[in-house]
This record gives sequence, C-alpha cells and structure tokens, in this order.
Amino acid sequence: MTIKIKELPEEDRPRERLMQYGVENLSNEELLAILLKTGTKSKSAKDLASTLLASFKNINNLDNVNYKMLSNINGIGIAKACTIVTAIELGKRVKNTVNKLNNIQLKDSDTVFKYFNSIFNNKKQEHFYCIYLDNKKMIIETKLLFIGTVNQSIVHPREVYKEAISLSASAIICVHNHPSGIVDPSRDDIELTKRLIEIGYLMGIKIVDHLIIGHNNYFSFADEGMI
Repeated sequence: MTIKIKELPEEDRPRERLMQYGVENLSNEELLAILLKTGTKSKSAKDLASTLLASFKNINNLDNVNYKMLSNINGIGIAKACTIVTAIELGKRVKNTVNKLNNIQLKDSDTVFKYFNSIFNNKKQEHFYCIYLDNKKMIIETKLLFIGTVNQSIVHPREVYKEAISLSASAIICVHNHPSGIVDPSRDDIELTKRLIEIGYLMGIKIVDHLIIGHNNYFSFADEGMI
C-alpha cells in the first residue's frame, strides 16, 4: 500500500523539511516531489519523483528535457511536466549572469558569451542564433534561426538577412555552438562568415561579430581580427 505524503510524519514531509532545514538540504527526490505537489492513486508525489529520476538515471539528464518527454512517464501529466521544465528553465536564468539581451547596448563579445553559455550548455546539436542591432548597437531582437546536426548547422544567408530587413536592423552578431566543446572555427564557419560579410557589405547591414561557443569558452571572429 502506497503511503501518501500527508500520511508521513511532519518531519519527513518534503515541504516541512524545506522550511525546517533549508532547501539546500533536500534530496533531488524531495525537491521534485514539492514541484509535483500530488501523486497518483498508486504513488505518492515522492514515489513519482523517484520514478521520474530513475527514468533519466541522472539528475543532470533533465537539463535538456521537454514537457513531451516528461509527460510520457506514467503519472506525469502535462501540468506536472510543464511545472518541471519551467522550474529547470528558471534555474538556468537565475544562474545566468546575463539573463536578457534585448534592449541593451552590446560593447564586447564577453557579454554575448555570458548570455549564450548557459543556453548552449549540454546541447547535442549545433544551434545558430543572430542578434540584430540598430545603428547604436542596441539589441532589437535575438533569434534562433537554425538547428543542425552534431557538428553542422544548416545556415542560409538568405534567412539571416531576411530577418534583418524585417527588423530594420543595421548590424548583426552571429552566434553558434560547437557541441564538441572545441571552439576553433571550421572551414565551413570561416566560409560562411566571409559570405555573410560580403552580402552585408552589399546590403548595408554589417556583420559585427561571429562567436563560436564551446564548453565555457568561445572564439570571436572580431576579437581575432577576422572581421
């Protein structure tokens, strides 16, 4: 017979333990149980949390989980799945030293790196973003344009500049990750950057920089004098 959380002694209930001992002293199972709030007819919230953790083997594997993956677990409906992925994303944003790029002025590549470093953390595919700037280098918008394979993103300059024209941007910063962690630009990276610069010159929309982000490090074409 499954014991419900409310049937446990108060000192063993996750929420009460949080208030008494502090959130940092709770187990992964207890933290998830608080997010889940309720269990099922056959499982308590703690049992359900234990099942969820067992499904992913390691708490770190929840880093890139989505609500569909979670809702496939018996007992985890859409509401519970959305609560968990929201908590994970919120944690990423709290940890991120630069949590929002829109409407700020970019002055160096390090600011871009600090923002995207957590976004790219543990990503298994290449993601290609563009940051669109006005004539004062104020950020208009940041857009994910492409998701590729493990070591290649399928980027077409037409899409990069179509967004720039739509936003009336004056300049662009391109950013993508290397899942391998190695930030040295590939031949394709160099060729793509050259093409974007050439097209930008003709269109009057400058490519300000192109950053490649690895594992807590990055390569900047502008910093290296390649733009």
